[in-house]
Amino acid sequence: MSLALAGCAGDRTGGGAGGGEDEAGGIIGVSMPTQQSERWIADGDNVQSQLEDLGYEVDLQFANDDIPTQVSQIENMISSGAEALIIASIDGTTLTDVLQQAADAGIPVIAYDRLINGTENVDYYTTFDNFQVGVQQATSLLIGMGVFDENGERTDLAGPLNVELFAGSPDDNNAGFFFNGAMSVIQPLIDDGTLVVPSGQVDFEQVAILRWLPETAQERMENILTIIGDTQIDGVLSPYDGLSIGIISALTSGGYSTDALPTITGQDAEVGSVKSIIAGEQYSTIFKDTRLLAEQAVAMVDALQNGEEPEVNDTETYDNTVKIVPSFLLESTIVTVDNYEDVLIGSGYYTAEELG
Repeated sequence: MSLALAGCAGDRTGGGAGGGEDEAGGIIGVSMPTQQSERWIADGDNVQSQLEDLGYEVDLQFANDDIPTQVSQIENMISSGAEALIIASIDGTTLTDVLQQAADAGIPVIAYDRLINGTENVDYYTTFDNFQVGVQQATSLLIGMGVFDENGERTDLAGPLNVELFAGSPDDNNAGFFFNGAMSVIQPLIDDGTLVVPSGQVDFEQVAILRWLPETAQERMENILTIIGDTQIDGVLSPYDGLSIGIISALTSGGYSTDALPTITGQDAEVGSVKSIIAGEQYSTIFKDTRLLAEQAVAMVDALQNGEEPEVNDTETYDNTVKIVPSFLLESTIVTVDNYEDVLIGSGYYTAEELG
């Protein structure tokens, strides 16, 4: 998978709305959804540092999961002369008007990890293969429960085993891809009786957690424990590490010991959850190397600033209801206690001290 920065050797002409001819670099607006997740802080830092390494000035803003704040910040980026925008949206359906302002000013827009919906004014999208992330989450859940072996092949364990399902925020386009990918693996096992969902809550609308809030996941898990009574849970599909922490808190408060928790999945390889994996609490997480995601977004901006066509590898999947957005999809990795040292420390993403 090529991640070369397109056009790095050429002179920039500041081709966007804010740049003058022959002006090196230029202002790039970077809008991130929140600083409440270490993942988004890392994304913002990675994008900013890589843009600055190429000579750009960066206007990085975090919106604290408040949609009007994000809209206002993007409006200010436009009026301040941004030549391109990299946007990780809070709600991918709420930026139509402000992106029309960007289009009117000739400013290209890169959707970062979360697809921006309902507008033609998003030029490119870079993310991970989000359906495959969901497949990996479900696969790791089933490996942890013994339904699949370490190679992802079906074992002779017949069940029934009890699982509960969680999904991400319904206003985040990725949440549906994660859930659909996971259910493509899980649903056949529900249908054949290997897996049972004691709460009966299996639809996306029933299991989604608005804004990906850990406290909301904790409350829902507590409610499930009340509903199912003494029924033992063997596994929990969690699409994000922050939710996993809330789920674990509910389970331990509900009588589960930390050394006998259900198999619990996650995503983003956040420090707290990796430590939880090492401690034998959370079973797995999905590692998405945001350094590479930032690199691809920066490559797209740099190509556009040099009058070149950004590299994409998917022109069919991501329909934002108005257009198919040309996309670049990156790969992700299942992380467990067995491989976290090789994947996370070996790649330099974390140091051993950070996870100690």
